[in-house]
Amino acid sequence: MSALLNAKIPNGVLHEKWDNYKADAKLVNPNNKRKFKVIVVGTGLAGASAAATLAELGYQVDAFTFHDSPRRAHSIAAQGGINAAKNYQGDGDSINRLFVDTIKGGDFRSRESNVHRLAQVSVDIIDQMVAQGVPFAREYGGMLDNRSFGGAQVSRTFYARGQTGQQLLLGAYQQLSRQIGLGGVRLFNRTELVDVVVVDGRCSGIVVRDLLTGEITSHAAHAVVMATGGYGNVFYLSTNAMNCNVTAAWRAHRRGAMFANPCYTQIHPTCIPQSDESQSKLTLMSESLRNDGRIWVPKKADDARPADQIPENERDYYLERLYPSYGNLAPRDISSRAAKRLVDKGHGVGPLKNGVNLDFSAAIERLGRDVVQERYGNLFQMYERIAGEDPYSTPMRIYPAVHYTMGGLWVDYNLMSNVPGLFVLGEANFSDHGANRLGASALMQGLSDGYFVLPATISGYLAGQNPGKRPTTDNGSFKQAEENVQTLTKQLLGNKGKRTPNSFHKELGKLMWEHCGMARNEASLQKGIKAIGALREEYWKNVSVLGESNDWNQSLERAGRIGDFIELGELMCRDALMREESCGGHFREEYQYTPDDPETKQGLVNPGDVKRRDDQFAFVAGWEYAGVADKAPILNKEPLVYEEVKMSTRSYK
Repeated sequence: MSALLNAKIPNGVLHEKWDNYKADAKLVNPNNKRKFKVIVVGTGLAGASAAATLAELGYQVDAFTFHDSPRRAHSIAAQGGINAAKNYQGDGDSINRLFVDTIKGGDFRSRESNVHRLAQVSVDIIDQMVAQGVPFAREYGGMLDNRSFGGAQVSRTFYARGQTGQQLLLGAYQQLSRQIGLGGVRLFNRTELVDVVVVDGRCSGIVVRDLLTGEITSHAAHAVVMATGGYGNVFYLSTNAMNCNVTAAWRAHRRGAMFANPCYTQIHPTCIPQSDESQSKLTLMSESLRNDGRIWVPKKADDARPADQIPENERDYYLERLYPSYGNLAPRDISSRAAKRLVDKGHGVGPLKNGVNLDFSAAIERLGRDVVQERYGNLFQMYERIAGEDPYSTPMRIYPAVHYTMGGLWVDYNLMSNVPGLFVLGEANFSDHGANRLGASALMQGLSDGYFVLPATISGYLAGQNPGKRPTTDNGSFKQAEENVQTLTKQLLGNKGKRTPNSFHKELGKLMWEHCGMARNEASLQKGIKAIGALREEYWKNVSVLGESNDWNQSLERAGRIGDFIELGELMCRDALMREESCGGHFREEYQYTPDDPETKQGLVNPGDVKRRDDQFAFVAGWEYAGVADKAPILNKEPLVYEEVKMSTRSYK
């Protein structure tokens, strides 16, 4: 039975909610903190910062990662920067402007109170990182430098060349390592969450598998924090690391945690195009390149001339033409769809005609090669190694690819899911970005959640718990969860199928891209649901998993993850089918502006831009697992109420 979800948003005016919340929050006595055990799953930016901060506060923390070191978390792949409303450039930025930009960038489908809190906390993140020694770029006089990212008309992005995520993760990692050395954090590496344990309606622990030995063990805690990243690899080809998966979040979903807005996936406009059918990963080129690079295609379709032989008047700088106020820094969803439309019409470049040009010739002429090399040298080097072309002399070829997921486990204002005791941080939750994330906001959210928000909200939950009454791993719920894991493992290894897990993953990716990719429609989504359902049935009958359970077995690891991806893919299609509107990264072909719409005639939008239906779909969709994979999930709704920002046509012209 569906229900309305309570986000537990504090009362009061918007800009005072977070400060009033902290002032009135229940606290845990310092002497009692060490009696509480908190499990943190995932050690990227959100997880590492949360584990380190909770340990600093005095809680017992167990941190789990399937990597050999927290330093291998996918957070290191974030290249371009991190947003903060410091206004160091004096160009008109403010907390309110960052807040409004983020709401508008998400196409009015994010929770207003959470976004404002994110903008408030952003200014503290930079101070924290600088204090840790993160080597942000600086101007000649020593002040921190900024650059612009998509969807903003100010320069608020702090950066460390093209390695911002890596440098920020090193900062969080050193704080985590400090607490490991002091005994505040116990680190369990090479361990993967395979189930979540709920006792008497509360999340009380997890079951994990040691990836080296295959041992299944249970771990109990007063609260579990999940910071396990996004699910972009459901598309097979994405910019995510190969190991990124949805298993932790999906196993929590199967234990009662609602999955919110799963169809909201972000397609990043600046990725290296796919080169052949055998490719298994795509590479991101930082959005920061759009500061100085100009994006264009030949005006003439099927133009096979090299870029340097196409004169200026025969080039279509389409973002500058369509969205002159933002130009090449239009938001990611808009920029991606514009590229797709032109490539589909035959204006693509490259051997497969599946890319557009990102051209730095004007920047090199204006600034000089040395300045461009100083700003983007490592990115240019990476591109040349992959594409075999020199971007200083010929334009980069780019095309949109799956990069980030705005959907995730539903959380309230406290970052707690609908399962009491289960908190969800960073990309693993849905809360801050609506239907489209602005560039440089993922790092901001991860560190905001880990360093500042969770440490302030988790105390309110723990203050109501008796530290001496934590369920132990001898509890029947833990034993039952372990048995379920063993049963699933035996089923996968006992199959006498003829297809590898990877072959199923590749087929799923093609189905997802075709039916639930950059453009969607009712007929295609219904076809996709049917095809993925059939793939799920075949998977459990025909998958072949080699090896044993009591050893390092990557085939077994992938098999479990791909089974979860298949179920998630089906839910994503159902969510996209239910949402009969276009918003942000969710583009339903039936709902787009036409030349006859008043907004188009007024010059607010272009034909083909997304068309929302606020009267019917201004809500967060929280999907409840129905108990078995082949039964339709249950839709629950959280109405989106805007107190400060008025829902309006999103215009970047």
